[in-house]
Amino acid sequence: MVGIPRRSRKDRPVDGTMSLMEHLYELRRRLFFAALGLLAGTVLGFVWYTVSIPALGLRSLNDILIAPYCNVPAQYRLVTGGREGCQLLATTPFSFLQVRIKAALMVGAVISSPVWLYQLWGFVTPALYSRERKFAVSFVVAGGALFFAGAALAYYVIGEGLKVLLSFAGDAGTSALSPDSYFSFLIAMLIIFGLSFEVPLLLVMLNFAGVLKGARLAASRRYAIFGMVVLAAVVVPGNDPVTMSALAIALAILYEVAVQVSKAHDRRKERRLVAAGMAELSDDEASPMPVEPGPVGHTDAVGGSSPVPPPAPIPPVEPPDRLGDAT
Repeated sequence: MVGIPRRSRKDRPVDGTMSLMEHLYELRRRLFFAALGLLAGTVLGFVWYTVSIPALGLRSLNDILIAPYCNVPAQYRLVTGGREGCQLLATTPFSFLQVRIKAALMVGAVISSPVWLYQLWGFVTPALYSRERKFAVSFVVAGGALFFAGAALAYYVIGEGLKVLLSFAGDAGTSALSPDSYFSFLIAMLIIFGLSFEVPLLLVMLNFAGVLKGARLAASRRYAIFGMVVLAAVVVPGNDPVTMSALAIALAILYEVAVQVSKAHDRRKERRLVAAGMAELSDDEASPMPVEPGPVGHTDAVGGSSPVPPPAPIPPVEPPDRLGDAT
């Protein structure tokens, strides 16, 4: 079977256009390097799980992830030997192996994010204009920063949330968390907070696209804050008041930031329209023609006509001699 020829990168058009098969080849190449980066980050996270470098102040990944649980007072959890009485209780032989793999995958995705984000950006960039690329870079950077900020906030409030959740037992019992339940709760909280912090960025993106106005967002502030409180109550596992309050307050602050950014963008857009003389036009009204119309009855001179030569005569076609053909 003859393979479909592919053009080299230097032979492709300047505008980045490619055929369907070239797009598929490019997607395969980008996915390969993204998966390779994720694999390398996962291996590094798997090794880091039990390795610490005290000279550099680097704790092991296990110590970092278990720290919120260790911050819970000893009266609310089972005190075991080693590590000052702070350990998880495994109930199956594969509990810690599964937890280590999950933690390595999570850390690998974070560590390798520059690699797979670069591959994603390299695949999408040829389809964007220069102005769209500028906005896309800004939104990708802001989205990554907001996700990490949300995950960091979740990490610091998980300890307080566990204090509330584990204190409900009182003197009736002691909590002994298994690795599966604890790390599932931890990873879910990190992802929920990180994704929730993307909601205000989505509103700003809609404003930049012309779908939402800053004034509309400001007028809907009360309903939006109520919706964020409901969202925090629904998505937070355990529904403890500390974690829900932290998420709702953070989202309310970010929503106000989105409102101010959107209003500032609208004012800047209005100033550009005023400078161009199109501020009074509605969204469905056409802008005026840049050419000044002439007086009524005025016509521009059109070049003189030139005669068109008549078509050449068609010579008559004589009918064939049927009698001669028959003979």
